[in-house]
Amino acid sequence: MFKCTKCKKKDRFELMFSPDYPGKRIMEKTVNSKGHIVITVDGYTFTPDLMFMNAHAVCSYCGSINCWEYSFDD
Repeated sequence: MFKCTKCKKKDRFELMFSPDYPGKRIMEKTVNSKGHIVITVDGYTFTPDLMFMNAHAVCSYCGSINCWEYSFDD
């Protein structure tokens, strides 16, 4: 999981698509047996890492960008 360094909340990880994204926008989020988030978007599956989060994810709570750190206290 990931935690925002600004507001300290764990992200719900609700992806938002860019308006010019050409795909079907079918997104699924699961958690694997290791507790890692696994995302599938239009058939492409990946496990987001810290680099991905800081490049693409905005905090759902406070709106901060480039603000993520790993959270292992679940």
